[in-house]
Amino acid sequence: MTAPIALSCGEPAGIGPEIAARAWDALRDSCPFVWIGDPSHLPQDAPMALLDDPAEAVTASATALPILPLPFAAPNHPSQPDPRNAPGVIRAIERAVELVQSGAASAICTAPIHKKALIDGAGFAYPGHTEFLAALAGRERVVMMLASEQLRVVPATIHIALADVPTALTPELLRETIEITAAGLRDQFGIAHPRLAVAGLNPHAGEGGAMGQEEGDWISSLLQEMRSEHYTLTGPHPADTLFHAAARARYDAAIAMYHDQALIPVKTLDFDRGVNVTLGLPFIRTSPDHGTAFDIAGQGIANPTSLIEALKLAQQMAQKA
Repeated sequence: MTAPIALSCGEPAGIGPEIAARAWDALRDSCPFVWIGDPSHLPQDAPMALLDDPAEAVTASATALPILPLPFAAPNHPSQPDPRNAPGVIRAIERAVELVQSGAASAICTAPIHKKALIDGAGFAYPGHTEFLAALAGRERVVMMLASEQLRVVPATIHIALADVPTALTPELLRETIEITAAGLRDQFGIAHPRLAVAGLNPHAGEGGAMGQEEGDWISSLLQEMRSEHYTLTGPHPADTLFHAAARARYDAAIAMYHDQALIPVKTLDFDRGVNVTLGLPFIRTSPDHGTAFDIAGQGIANPTSLIEALKLAQQMAQKA
């Protein structure tokens, strides 16, 4: 039987603990995972199985939430992040990576973190979760994919100002994004010959230079060069015609040029079920496509759907890898 998924706890004061308990209740032994964190931070009405060996999660998950206990420095107060817990949050991520690298876990799924608390409490030196995982894995470049049943999309540039995108978007960056995406679809999604559709940077993909030069200057020639290397690519496409149902049927993933060009369509199509997947790591990593949601933490109203979908997708990817 496949090893369980390692679920790092994330920020205790957010919705991570309660959606972890609800995800276990929804999945039980159909998708075994082991939660890494302080058991006192979980809803205390959740049945828990404290484990020494993550392999025990496969059987324990039928009746209780499997936990690898990791004591934290401070109690959990919903909506009130405590910097004293920052080292524990970081250690939970490190432990998940250790498990998947050793083969004791089949994949990792990460609950949302709160970067300010990590900086304040542990001097966290990374821009975010993904960069920390890349450092732990020894990888310089990874890409973010947002995935749902209706659409997979990868932004070539992510958390930068729109004004900075044309400078940041280079032929080297776009090539690496396409290469990593194609390899991830082959190796982790089981798609032998991935079909990728690439959006243009400008409206109407530049409209022959009338609305921008990048498509004519280098994007089109780069895609043609990569097609000669046997990548199955189309584009650059006008982004406003790339995401309707008939267009989506013609590709396995879309490459977008910037954050909102990628995330608006996937969140519009399937807001609750979107999953964040990191491609380019030597292991499978998924996460729910939302943050800590401090405004509703501890109220029992957080929607666990994205976490459930992230766990299920991690399991599916592990079975195909």
